[in-house]
Amino acid sequence: MKQGIHPELKPAKVICGCGAEFDTVSTVEEMRVDICSKCHPFFTGEERFVDTEGRVERFNRKYAQGKEEA
Repeated sequence: MKQGIHPELKPAKVICGCGAEFDTVSTVEEMRVDICSKCHPFFTGEERFVDTEGRVERFNRKYAQGKEEA
């Protein structure tokens, strides 16, 4: 690897929206995430629907208008 072109890695704390925290190494000291392995349905085995930025509501509003007109 070339010297002097890579960012410096330092200890970092990752904070999830569910409240879980864990330490890792990164170029930033703190990261905030919406979902982690402690609350993600794939890892927990729970069936939960994760809505990102209201996309489901926006989809329902968009296509509900089309049904009313028809």
